[in-house]
Amino acid sequence: MKRLQRSVLALALAGLMSSAWADQELANKLSQFTLNYAVQDNHAQQHGVDCAALGADWAACSKAVITLTNHGDALTDRNWTIWFHSIRQILKVENEQFKVTHIMGDLHKLEPTDKFTGFPANQAVTIPIINEYWQLFITDVLPRWYVTSDDSRPVIIANTDTEDLARFVSPLGEQWRRTPDDKNVLMTAEARYNKNSDVALPDAAALRGEIVPTPKTVTVHAENVDLSRGVVLDLASLSPASREAVASRFAQLGVKTGQGYPVNTLVAPDDFQKPEAVSGAYRLQIKPQETIVTGYDAAGVFYGLQSLLSLLPAQGKPQIATLEASDAPRFSWRAIHLDVGRNFHSKAAVLRLLDQMAAYKLNKFHFHLSDDEGWRLEIPGLPELTETGAKRCHDLTEKRCLLPQLGSGPESNNNGSGYFTRADYIEIVKYAAARHIEVIPEIDMPAHARAAVVSMEARYARLMEAGKAQEANHYRLLDPADTSNTTGVQYYDRTGYLNPCLASSRNFVDKVISEVQLMHKEAGQPLTVWHAGGDEAKNIYLGTGYTDKSHPEEGKGIIDLSKQNKPWEKSPACKKLLERGEVADVEHLSSYFGIEISKLVNAHGISVMQAWQDGLKDAKDASAFSTRQVNVNFWDTLFWGGFDTANDWANKGFRVIVSNPDYLYLDFPYEVNPAESGYYWGTRFSDERKIFSFAPDNLPQNAETSVDRDGNTFSAKSDKSWPGALGLSAQLWSEVVRTDKQMEYMIYPRLIVVAERAWHRAAWEQDYQAGREYKGQETQWVDKKALVSDWARFASLIGHRELAKLDKAGIQYRLPVPGARVEKGILEINTSLPGLAAEYSTDNGKNWLRYDNKARPQVEGEVLIRAVSPDGQRYSRVDSVK
Repeated sequence: MKRLQRSVLALALAGLMSSAWADQELANKLSQFTLNYAVQDNHAQQHGVDCAALGADWAACSKAVITLTNHGDALTDRNWTIWFHSIRQILKVENEQFKVTHIMGDLHKLEPTDKFTGFPANQAVTIPIINEYWQLFITDVLPRWYVTSDDSRPVIIANTDTEDLARFVSPLGEQWRRTPDDKNVLMTAEARYNKNSDVALPDAAALRGEIVPTPKTVTVHAENVDLSRGVVLDLASLSPASREAVASRFAQLGVKTGQGYPVNTLVAPDDFQKPEAVSGAYRLQIKPQETIVTGYDAAGVFYGLQSLLSLLPAQGKPQIATLEASDAPRFSWRAIHLDVGRNFHSKAAVLRLLDQMAAYKLNKFHFHLSDDEGWRLEIPGLPELTETGAKRCHDLTEKRCLLPQLGSGPESNNNGSGYFTRADYIEIVKYAAARHIEVIPEIDMPAHARAAVVSMEARYARLMEAGKAQEANHYRLLDPADTSNTTGVQYYDRTGYLNPCLASSRNFVDKVISEVQLMHKEAGQPLTVWHAGGDEAKNIYLGTGYTDKSHPEEGKGIIDLSKQNKPWEKSPACKKLLERGEVADVEHLSSYFGIEISKLVNAHGISVMQAWQDGLKDAKDASAFSTRQVNVNFWDTLFWGGFDTANDWANKGFRVIVSNPDYLYLDFPYEVNPAESGYYWGTRFSDERKIFSFAPDNLPQNAETSVDRDGNTFSAKSDKSWPGALGLSAQLWSEVVRTDKQMEYMIYPRLIVVAERAWHRAAWEQDYQAGREYKGQETQWVDKKALVSDWARFASLIGHRELAKLDKAGIQYRLPVPGARVEKGILEINTSLPGLAAEYSTDNGKNWLRYDNKARPQVEGEVLIRAVSPDGQRYSRVDSVK
């Protein structure tokens, strides 16, 4: 009998193994299909598709086609699922053999229906779909589609396992317009040439004595100083770590230290008078026999030395001009924000960023350490935050990791996963402090908190299993009885929101602040600002672009609004809070939580709380918060009214940090061309020239020098008083910035221009005047000739000098694609950054020739063009001209 039982068991086990093998074999076969994604029509509403009936926001939808090509035998098995990432919601599948289901965030699955007939041998199958909104840049399509079959190991479809999206995404061609009357200009070679044509071409000699960012006053003398023998640095006025940072920068730029020309420094605050008597102010005297840097404080000394380093040429003899400069920062807050939550970026890339921030006198590193898609900092005592919340993989239970998102695919071996250890973070803070940069940590809440929420659910499950109910509940971030049907702006359900009504949520915040504060203390840089996030705590389906099916409004997506809830609307814990009268209504819960966080921040002796403005919008004014000061990152787009609403925040006592997306989001594309990368909800492009033209302390002025998202001019004025901005911040969000290389492509060289506007007020910038109206091209308040001349100077500095310095630092910056035209057979090429070399090819890229503006070549047919880095190691995206 036992022998028979063993035989039956063996047969059953063999059957299971055979089934598992068959499942894996099926997944493997599907992974070898070739997948193609093609955008077909971004104006589907105008071409017969009832986008409103499909529930599309503002009745905007687009058509695309997924093509799967089977290169082998016919496959008729229905036991498969293709998982894929899409930042657009799929509203309809127009092939009855297939269905698409939204899982969470951007994760979807494609499955066969009962009508599936199979993938024929050596044939392609097309799956037309309708998406919400539009797809205008190649990065709207995400990589690493993958296959499972029951419990098989997930396998990535081979040709999607790439950062070269062109391997599986068809060129968008004419599908680059958001609407039929989109007035943006597609950046072809010819359009680019026209855009660049008003920028004069000064040679490198004309840039002698120019410092980046521009000082307040400079007097340049005829003599030069040769640093070939090196420099002797007297840096007694700096900390040992800052001395090391300065010496490292000299070495990176090819100047020896320890012998040669004397560079002396001192801190002498009494030598400075208002308005120069501020942190970071300095005087620089470069004489034939020595340089003297006098700082208002140690930061001033450090910046004066950076100005000396700025003068060094990119190549050749290290000669600098003798001069005197007197300088002070325009804004005390000069920030770069880096999101490592959506996709992780390495410590090495962060340290390189801090080096460049220091070189260009940026002084605040806003470190976005958490979001829905990832928690990126080790917190002692809360191991699940990094064991679960810092990792993405294909685990539908989310007990081991978060669901795959944003092109990370099923594995944890890419930048979808990762975190900084406690030691890493301390090292980063020390490194920043040595470069006079303050680290501003951000833990985003109550929305954009899914990584924390899921991690704390994993902790809850572990401790409940161990019988430790009280401990399990201590940091739980969900109200288990909350049945609210709500969807965040990036399509997460209620698990994307930390519950603001729970004492355990405050326990969690207090714990995290305590641990981060200890890290700062150990690093020697006290934590003085806590960024609490606060943005986008809303249900996207309750936005103004949707209408209820019972009484639909034209031009809006028709949905059943009765099924939608505001965040926490059905949370018993929040209902108790409302019943007690502690909060007016559920819409005020986000600002209520901001006030509660400010109490914790203040209790820790931290004097400033900071948040994105929408998280504080329901508070009466800054006095509602417990900290001595409250900073807001102001991120309304100008053309949607931001030129006016910024004043409201300043007049309520908040310190405004100008962070406008249409100028300062570095994850937006550089130019209007589908081959570029980035999100673009706030503008279609932000190149170096546009950022340079930004007037951050007179927001209405920008209406004269810019256009809205669709390329239209707009008018701007405000009748309110404007006390002025605390500073300026540029943001890199990482939804479609997966690698360190992509991160640097998006940040540089725009960071240099951000630094210029943060440090230096240009002569063409006007004082704010309440009631003055700027009307696109109609008014002429701004001296545009002065603006163009100033840009030509600065652009040449970048092209002739600064890019080569980025090369030496190992920065993978974006090289601008050249402009070009062919006139009567003569090829003409220019670049947006004069001084940058360009190359051309007349044989489809087999051979490349260096372009010489003085000896313009005769060409026939199609000519390929590209820019080349000063070190000759990298090239821009290739374009063509005829």
